[in-house]
Amino acid sequence: MSSEKGPDLNNLLDMMRKAPAAPSTPRLQPLAQNYDTAFESLPQYQQIKFQREFARYADLNVPYYRMHAGRSSATAVIGNREVVNFASYDYLGLNGHPEIMAAAEQALATYGSSVSASRISAGERQPHRDLEIGLARTYEAEDCVAFNSGHAGGVSSIATFLGPKDLLVHDALIHNCIMVGAQLSGATRRNFPHNDLDALDALLTAERPRFARCMIVTEGLFSMDGDGPDLARLIEIKKRHGAWLMVDDAHGLGVLGRTGRGVFEHQDVDPAGVDLWFGTLSKSLVGCGGYVAGSAVAVDLLKHHAPGFVYSVGMPASVAAASAKALELMHREPERVTKLAENSQRFLARARAKGLDTGDAWGFGIVPVIIGETVRTLVLADKLLEAGFNAFPILPPGVPEKSARLRFFINATHTPEQIDAVVDTVAALLDDLEGVSVQSILKNSASRT
Repeated sequence: MSSEKGPDLNNLLDMMRKAPAAPSTPRLQPLAQNYDTAFESLPQYQQIKFQREFARYADLNVPYYRMHAGRSSATAVIGNREVVNFASYDYLGLNGHPEIMAAAEQALATYGSSVSASRISAGERQPHRDLEIGLARTYEAEDCVAFNSGHAGGVSSIATFLGPKDLLVHDALIHNCIMVGAQLSGATRRNFPHNDLDALDALLTAERPRFARCMIVTEGLFSMDGDGPDLARLIEIKKRHGAWLMVDDAHGLGVLGRTGRGVFEHQDVDPAGVDLWFGTLSKSLVGCGGYVAGSAVAVDLLKHHAPGFVYSVGMPASVAAASAKALELMHREPERVTKLAENSQRFLARARAKGLDTGDAWGFGIVPVIIGETVRTLVLADKLLEAGFNAFPILPPGVPEKSARLRFFINATHTPEQIDAVVDTVAALLDDLEGVSVQSILKNSASRT
């Protein structure tokens, strides 16, 4: 060990005083170009602003973020007034069911309001597994994983299974989460015309050989149109082209099939032919979140690599317990599924008898009434609410141009009288709105100013 003494404090201070000064930081000169950092200038915000200004000028009520009071199911309270509700997807009428509330309250008392960690670290709770086991059995799958967001579940699944060397092929009307997942994955994305499986087959024949892996994605019951695919043929196509098949049956669970198990039961198809069953807990299962059911390996991969699962807090145990109980009730009380089908078929038959355009809807849970013109659709929704019925207008880009519509979610607890009344009211209002267009509304607004 050296016997030399280091400099004492005074010497150190003296050295610091004599040290050359650090070079001063050069003053940054302003750049010649002025960068736009205003959020207001973003085209998305400009579109929102235009819509609001147009609605104000045309004296139209914007239906977005309208406050509801209390629980919404077959009826809702809007502006201190109870209306018949066709805008909520509580298909089986289970929202607020005493057994579901009790299950949620018990889990809340046991586990608290949050699991306070990602499930991969310290957030795993028994209600998560109870829900996942129940869903796996419903689809006759080996396992299932539940996400705390349906959208994140779709995005993360695509991003986990596909990469830049792969191909994603989807129905043109697929949900947004699939397209966002494709962007995140870097996979090449192609779409085929809605439910056109000949076009899908031709597309895969031309393009599949250029890619390492391929996934086909469709919906079991399309959320904007109320129709669905030929599942047996899809399975045949995916096998022939060496692809995975993912089916988003978010709106099919609890709605399609004799016991509500979804599109595979509705079409009497072996669910094992589908590689990934994707869905959400917010509809028939009256919770919040999403899930993917499939092989044990696929689920294991998602649990360790899906970013929306690994890097997110686990679903609250109370939500998992509520949805698990709703799933149990769906299986225990199939008469709810039967009643939903009866109500839906009644709505569809009466709407078509009145000459309303319902597209290719199957008449299970979702029935659109296609208006076409955006402003006319907004006016119709507003007048329908005045008449005591809540149905939400769906406008481009949510649907293709010139196909604006009112979307009706049918509920197992709607009465025949409510269904008949809303269809008759829509038909009568449409007759009164025959000449309504953007031009006519602007002309009337100008005459008032």
